[in-house]
Amino acid sequence: MNIPVALVTGGARRVGAEIVRALHAAGARVAIHHRRSAGEAEALAAELNALRPDSAAAFAADLCDAGALPSLVEAVVTRFGRLDALANNASMFYPTPLAAIDETAWSDIVGSNLKGPLFLSQAAAPHLAASSIAGGGCIVNITDIHADRPLKGYPLYCAAKAGLNGLTRALALELAPEVRVNAVAPGAVDWPEDGSFPPDERAAIIARTLLKRAGTPDDIARAVKFLIFDAPYVNGQ
Repeated sequence: MNIPVALVTGGARRVGAEIVRALHAAGARVAIHHRRSAGEAEALAAELNALRPDSAAAFAADLCDAGALPSLVEAVVTRFGRLDALANNASMFYPTPLAAIDETAWSDIVGSNLKGPLFLSQAAAPHLAASSIAGGGCIVNITDIHADRPLKGYPLYCAAKAGLNGLTRALALELAPEVRVNAVAPGAVDWPEDGSFPPDERAAIIARTLLKRAGTPDDIARAVKFLIFDAPYVNGQ
């Protein structure tokens, strides 16, 4: 079956779920990764399978556990027979003022935002290199505007995303020409659910943007879909 397969980490909710829906609507079969959101991942898979049978499945894994990631990739390949695209979307985000940083925060934030994408890309690379889709296999990392413009109170998150930016460019060199590696860096899109950005702070952030409005998860999903399916000459961006 020559239908492409895409694995989306953190694909059960929010931006990740929108990426899953966009790739599925573009004709892909989708592997929905989650850590704890099993109910939401299974519900999303059921929703998509109702539209197109046997086109979606949920997979659980802790991205901070590098040893578990080859098994995640093999489970996806066993289920669908191939892997053509990987969207490293899953992320942990919470404030870490310098004095409060400890090894738990390091493991959480660097693990989900940098370590996980690295070792998952490593495990997926041989399968992606064998892809027959136009432009070859593809990795899309979800980074952050704060990789380049650090946010006060979040030094660990900013450093991890800056690392993911560098990893994107490095992997583009390592995996070319068989696999393309690019990134999407959202700005004001889908605010955190913990209330850490009150309305006045959100308004101030939006006022500094050129479009003077917040983006939507669909904006990010469209960019990911473009890089995977419609940009065979884009790499390392």
